[in-house]
Formats: sequence, C-alpha cells, structure tokens
Amino acid sequence: MAIATAASVDAETPVRTLGNRRDMSRAFLALLLANVRYWTGVAPIVRREMRRWEQRAQAIPDPMLRELALPKLRDEGFTAEAAAMLATRAPRRYRKAAVQAIVAIEVMYDYLDGLSEQPSPDPLADGERLFAVLIAAVAVPGAVTPESPEPAPQSDGGYLEALSRAVVIAVAQLPAASAIAEAAQWIAARCAQAQIRMHAAPRLGTAQLERWGRAEAEGTGLDWRELVAGSASSVLAIHALIVAAADAGTTSAQADAIASAYLSTCVLLTLLDGLVDYEQDQSREGPDQPGYLSLYEDREELSEVLAQGAQRAARQARELPDGAHHVMTLVGVVAYFTSSPGASGALARPFVAGLHAQLRPLISPTLALMRTWRLAKRVRNRRSPWIGAPK
Repeated sequence: MAIATAASVDAETPVRTLGNRRDMSRAFLALLLANVRYWTGVAPIVRREMRRWEQRAQAIPDPMLRELALPKLRDEGFTAEAAAMLATRAPRRYRKAAVQAIVAIEVMYDYLDGLSEQPSPDPLADGERLFAVLIAAVAVPGAVTPESPEPAPQSDGGYLEALSRAVVIAVAQLPAASAIAEAAQWIAARCAQAQIRMHAAPRLGTAQLERWGRAEAEGTGLDWRELVAGSASSVLAIHALIVAAADAGTTSAQADAIASAYLSTCVLLTLLDGLVDYEQDQSREGPDQPGYLSLYEDREELSEVLAQGAQRAARQARELPDGAHHVMTLVGVVAYFTSSPGASGALARPFVAGLHAQLRPLISPTLALMRTWRLAKRVRNRRSPWIGAPK
C-alpha cells in the first residue's frame, strides 16, 4: 500500500484552524459545559440504554447474529457513549429522548456495519435491504424521502426492529422532528450506500464505488473520495440532527447546513478511524482488503486532505448556530480517535501530530479528557464486565 511507505509529512506549521481567540474561548467553555451536563445527567441514561441493548442482544436466537451483536456492543459501545455527548446541547426536557435516539441509532449502525461485511452473492441489493431499517428509523410521515427497499427479514428475534422502533419513538418526542426528517433520511441513505459499496468492493471492485461517489460529490465541494469517506460515517451527522430536533426553532434550512458541515467532519472521522486501526485491520483482513485509505495514492495526498478537511470542517462548524458547540464536537472527534492506542502507530503518528498542531490549544484539554475517559472505562469494565463479556 503506497500510503504505508510514502515520505513523511510536516506537522509543525501552525494554522489558525479554530478561528480567533474568542472562537476558541467559546469552544472551550462549550467543552466544560458539555462535560458538566454529560456526567450529571446524560451518562446515567447512556449506561441504562447500553444495558438495555446488551440484554436484547443476548436474547437473539440465531447464534451467529448474537455473536456479531454482542462483540459490537463490547468493542464499539464507547462510540455510542461518546456520541451521546452531543445530547448535552439539547434542552433538559428533551435530553433523555435525544440520548435514547442517539444510542439506539449508533448501536444499529454498528450492527449493520458488521452484517453488511458478511459474504453475499449480491452485496449491493442485499446491503440495501439491510440498511433500509436505518433509513426507516429517521422517517417522519409526509417528508420527502429517498426510495428504499423493504427491510430484509432478520432471524435476530426482533433486535434490529426494536432498535429502529426505539429511534422512531424517541425522535417523535422532539419538537422539530419534521424539520430534520428530510436531511436525516438523505444522510442515512448516502451513509448506507457508502458502507454497502465499500464492503462490496472485494467482490465487485472499486469502480462501482467511484461512479457512485463522483455522482454524489457534485455540488458538495468535495472530491469523490472525501464524499465516500464522509458519507460512510455520517451517522454522526444524524446524531447532530437529532439534537437539533430538540430545539423547536430548528428549520429545514438549518438542518441542511448541519448535514453539510458534519459531512466535512465525518471525512476526518473515517480517515482517522482507518489510520489508527490500520495495523490491526491489516493483520486481520490482509493487505488486499480495500479500505478508505487505499483510495489515496500516497502519504502527502492524504496529509493534504486531512489538513484541508480540518480547516473546512472548522469553518463550517463556526458558521452554524451555536458554532462553539459544533467546533467542540469536531475537536472531540479528533481527540476520540487520536487518544486510542493505534494513534501512536508508525503510520498514524505523523498525521495525528499534524492535526493536533492545527487544533491547538483546544485539542490538549480534549485529549486529556478522552484519555481519562478511556482509562475510566477500562477500570469500570474490569470491576463490572458488560453483560455479554467473555469469562
């Protein structure tokens, strides 16, 4: 793979990515406020919801599906916990519903990701039927939505259906649910296509992925590879829209702006995920398994994409209502991935250093928070293992 052997990247050039001092001060205050709200009100709801879905996953009758769902909760449950940080912006009366929707849709997304990786004779059609449940989860009657097939029947004892129903029920409680519905469904549909087509690449090649990416990238200002990467993880944009739906004043135009801004943040999310997991993925899947990093020719090109992506994402975040909160989320996404053990790997290290240089000084306290959070989670899991943990 060219990226693994290309020349190094310069990470020392400071860039005022986060804006002026006032912008950064507001983002820092947003970080403090979010943490107070998270630990005093959101975290207990998240833990209850995660226990709820662990119990439902244990009841899956099909052993193969059960053994897929339970490790997803164990290995990727921290993602749902971190995503729920966005709900700290929701008004108190709607915060519980926002957390429930975010956790359920994140658990569903992670489970569908695993399901769509399974071998299939028709990966595109089968993948679309699988992900139809994700699109249906954010549907609101009367909204203009993309067409999608009927969800594929599952032998999971109603696990996927329960996740989808939980999202529908929770979002319906939010006052601006109809305002975000169209944007949320289009994001879900594009997220599904990116995931399905990347997972189909070993069987069908990447040409089908590129054709789809080029068509979707028109008018977005993104290269087709950025569009594919950003779409694949744009469940984060759905989380942001769910929180926006908790504000009765949110309009459909604001929902579209959030979707656009978070698409840029999701480009960083997907590429950082690939970088920090690169060595582990190579040992598990083999060097010929296509991935989002493989779409780039060399290290210099990827470095430029990350640098420009961080600047674009920060600019778009600042322009949103309550921009400080969205900037805090962007920095939190980078800190989430770059605080993981894989961030110190040989491939990831120079890219991580470059992004940290761009996001100073706010990245420092956010990294400290994420590292403390990861340590606390490891300690908690040793003292009280999750329901499906191996003995």
